[in-house]
Order: sequence, then structure tokens, then C-alpha cells
Amino acid sequence: MSAEPLEIYLEERDLGRSLREDVRTGLTAEPKWLPPKWFYDARGSELFEEITRLPEYYPTRAERAVLAERAAVIAELTNAKTLIELGSGSSEKTRLLLDAFTRRGGLGTFVPLDVSVSALCQSTAEIAEDYPGLRVRGIVGDFTRHLDRLPAGGRRLVLFLGGTIGNLLPAERARFLAAMRAALEPGDWLLLGTDLVKDPAVVVPAYDDAAGVTAEFNRNVLRVVNRELGADFDPAGFAHVALWDAEHEWIEMRLRARRPMRVRVLDLAVSFAEGEELRTEVSAKFRPAGIAAELGAARFAAHDFWTDPDNLFGVTLARAE
Repeated sequence: MSAEPLEIYLEERDLGRSLREDVRTGLTAEPKWLPPKWFYDARGSELFEEITRLPEYYPTRAERAVLAERAAVIAELTNAKTLIELGSGSSEKTRLLLDAFTRRGGLGTFVPLDVSVSALCQSTAEIAEDYPGLRVRGIVGDFTRHLDRLPAGGRRLVLFLGGTIGNLLPAERARFLAAMRAALEPGDWLLLGTDLVKDPAVVVPAYDDAAGVTAEFNRNVLRVVNRELGADFDPAGFAHVALWDAEHEWIEMRLRARRPMRVRVLDLAVSFAEGEELRTEVSAKFRPAGIAAELGAARFAAHDFWTDPDNLFGVTLARAE
């Protein structure tokens, strides 16, 4: 069975408008910031895939270990007929679940949602070929804006993996989980991947690897702004910084100006002092009780919580109440 035509709720002009709004807001703020979603053009996606294979970057391996061990249990508990993945990318880890559901039988539809048309075209075609009995419906959309477009009916399991929820600030997480719950029916399921609080000596190198891949990934946001908005950032003029914030229990990635600079972008002339930092990502780490509390506030009941053998990464199965 071939993949169905993509359902597109986010077009190039929407992305362009959103980028302009984010750049204008973030670069005129104090301190300056840019959101992490703009890392991911084709080159950024390649760099991130490389990051996931680095020895320092534990989250992907740890989450995969949990899914490999628990996929059959998840299929049994949820008995889902529709599997929905938010921010799906290549859907590589999702295949562990697709395999388990295929062995069990009963799964009818897989719905990956992602902002990238090219990534979805490739992944939906490959999954439709590898799982011929499965209906594959790709949705081009933003998981912070288009949850109301998810297909209704049947028993649904939504996957939000990779610790991506940690890129949202606490108020943003609350809004996202509330919107997610509003899009589901009582009895539907959510499978949530969260990086756990641990020794900063383990966390920080995952965002500041010895090979410098994460540094290139971080600077890629400047290349995206240069290309898409005609800006004149000098990416090499910024040093990559990864800092552990003990109060908030999150990692911040920043770009630190190596010298005074004046950058032209849109109709702005943005000045950077030497040593001034531009925040590009927050990656929150979680404790099990905090995860359950945030889910509960959005009317999800945490059903099961699993970790890898080293207790690095958590996967929560929650049910919509």
C-alpha cells in the first residue's frame, strides 16, 4: 500500500512568516534568543542525526533501549488502532513500536506529523513500503498549532518522543499538554519521552561534544536566518556554549559573540557586544513526580513509567481521562 498524499496545514509562506516573527521578537529581546525549531533545515537535520550517534549523546540510545524492551507491552496495553507521531522526522525509533503492533495485529493507521515536507515524503513512502498493511497519512503541521487536525476515531496512541517536550518552557508545556488533551478522547493514550535529571557531568557533554558536531548544529540557526532572510551573520564569529541551569534543571545552548558585531536582518541592525550571548535552546530535564504532575494538570493519568538500565531517560505511558 502506498502512502496517502500529504495533508498540508503548514506551507512555505507560513514558515517564512513564522521565522520573520521569531527573528524580530527574539533579536530585539533582552537577552536575545532564537527558538530551536529553526535549527532543522536539511543540513541541520543531518547534523542532528550525526549527534544522535555520538558517544556523548545518550538520550537517543537510552530511549531506544526503553522502547525495544517495552514495545510489546505498550501495544498490549493500548490496543491502539491509530498511531500518531508528533515531530516524526525519520520515525526510526517508531519502527520498534510499529513492529510490535504489527506482530500483535489490529493497528490500521500511522499518522506522522512534521513541519518538513521532504522528511515526511521520504518517511511515509518508506514506512508504507515496509508495512504494506498499514494506512499511512502524513500531516505537514506544527505540533504547537495543529493538534486539532489529528484524525479522530478509533483508539489512538500519540507518540511524543526524543525528549522534545523539554524544548518547551514550563508555560509552553502546560499549553501544549492542554491542547493535546483537548484533541483526544477519554481513553486515548500518550507516550511521552523525557530526559531525566542527572549529574551535569553526564548531561553537559551531550550538548557540547568533543568533535564539535553540536557546535555546528547550534550555529546552523544563523545560516538558516542568513539564507531565508538575507541576514549577514558570521557564524564563525560565535562560540558554542552549553550551560547547566541548576535552578530550572535544564541545559541552555547559547551562541556567544567572539567580538563586537552589527548584524543586518530584516529592517533591523542588531548589535552584539563581545561576549554577549544569544540563547538558542532550552532542554529541560525531568523528575518522575514532576512528569506525572504536569500530565495530571492536563487531565492525563500516568499509567506506566519506564527507564533504561542506567536511569538516564524516561518514557511515560499516560491515558486521557
